[in-house]
Amino acid sequence: LAIKKSHLVNVPSPDSINSFFQQFTIPEFAGILNPEIWITAFTIAIVASLETLLCLNATDKLAPGKTITPPNRELLAQGAGNFFSGLIGGIPVTQVIVRSSANIQAGAKSKFSAIFHGLLLLISVILIPDLLNKIPLSVLAAILLIVGYNLVRPSEIIKILKSGLRYYLPFLITLFCIVFTDLLTGIFVGFVSALVINPIVSLKKSHSEIVDAENKRVEFVFNSRIVFYHKKRILDAFKKVSENNTLVLNLEKTTFIGCDIKEMFQEIKESAKDKKIKIEVLKKPEIEINP
Repeated sequence: LAIKKSHLVNVPSPDSINSFFQQFTIPEFAGILNPEIWITAFTIAIVASLETLLCLNATDKLAPGKTITPPNRELLAQGAGNFFSGLIGGIPVTQVIVRSSANIQAGAKSKFSAIFHGLLLLISVILIPDLLNKIPLSVLAAILLIVGYNLVRPSEIIKILKSGLRYYLPFLITLFCIVFTDLLTGIFVGFVSALVINPIVSLKKSHSEIVDAENKRVEFVFNSRIVFYHKKRILDAFKKVSENNTLVLNLEKTTFIGCDIKEMFQEIKESAKDKKIKIEVLKKPEIEINP
């Protein structure tokens, strides 16, 4: 039961300013034509991007007001960060749900919280590396478990399992593939399984739009089936709706709504309050849109 050095955080502990700056290294550009480097870089880029997009989705759900963060802007910021990190010999960076949730729980409400968090980490690494190296990795693992529990509670998993074969089977396939292989493989296999299980007819566009500029009214007329393929298009259309307009979600033709879309409708309703957009819903009595 003794705690060994391998069980603790391992942050470099320089004994002077010179030794601190000696940790930074310039890339070996001579290897830029090596195909193995490009394969490794491409793999890391894909995994890091997936990690960022997943954390982005989770962070938006945790944040007060349930904001919708532009994924392209987040990926651009990550690419810039990785570019400069690589120039000084740093490891790849990505959005991490632990840091994001820590900022949210601390009451952060602006983008500066991420910069301030980074500055605190930098100051801690410079001034108290020996103290950081006394933190057991098991403590960090416990924090990750708590964050994961807060993101996906058992009650939400039960809802997915009750939503029907077309949704809980891809969910279970993705879950087990990530656990027993890796993140990239698990997401790829889960996505392919969802494409196979959900009928190809669902790939048609999600809705048509009727714009009444004079009365400041926009109507989304949805098709019979709305599944996760359609989420981005619907969110992009919602972002174009101007303030002080009325948005009508017409689901009278709809017979099936996926769990992802139900969550998205809740996000749209909460975001509409900030944009002063009035939401109206037209649907059949048997159609339930609450997640």
